[in-house]
Amino acid sequence: MEDNARILVIEDDIDINDVVATSLRKAGYACEQAFSGSEARLLLKTAAMEGEAPFDLVVTDLMLPGASGEDLVREIRNRSDAPIIVVSARTGTNDKVELLKLGADDYLTKPFDLDELHARIAVQLRHAARGAVRSSAGLRFKDWVLDPEGRTLVAAGQPVKLTRLEYDIVETLVRRPKKVFTKQELFRAAWNEECFVEEKAVNVHISNIRGKLKPTGTEGYIETVWGIGFKLTD
Repeated sequence: MEDNARILVIEDDIDINDVVATSLRKAGYACEQAFSGSEARLLLKTAAMEGEAPFDLVVTDLMLPGASGEDLVREIRNRSDAPIIVVSARTGTNDKVELLKLGADDYLTKPFDLDELHARIAVQLRHAARGAVRSSAGLRFKDWVLDPEGRTLVAAGQPVKLTRLEYDIVETLVRRPKKVFTKQELFRAAWNEECFVEEKAVNVHISNIRGKLKPTGTEGYIETVWGIGFKLTD
């Protein structure tokens, strides 16, 4: 997936958009540009109507004419598991947390370094590629049944829709149910590499997972070990 990956850059500042797109093309990516939220929606809709493969990754600003970055993150996540990297001048922790809740995978604050953006893109694409080649062996923990090939979770007989990263976190916990993971260990194990996100983001993802599990009555399977991290209940 990394080679010739299709990346959509959504940024209303023409100079920033052009600089990012040019650097990505030089790095070997196929890059399309949108300069407003409405233009991004049109590109996404056109690709779907023409049966094209979805974008492999999206880089988006938040303050956009036509449709906000938040709306786009929500819409993209509803139709695709493509990694989403938000690039914004907003620096507040609450902004980052809310974007992660909506389904963004990473958050980079402006002004940013192009090398760092490229590194984060490479991490997300590697992570997404690994997800496509999971083992077909099924996994079970109490009332959970995971299908690594289909990347699905059924809890107490009910399908639970997880994002790509949420699924990886659950699978990591299930593969080592007795281990207490620190927050950084959990991300390293799920991604198989160092992560760029803040530790607080781990709490957000765990909270999202528990919220999705609540209707199944199994949200308590993920235990918080205060001062350390998370594990599955005995």
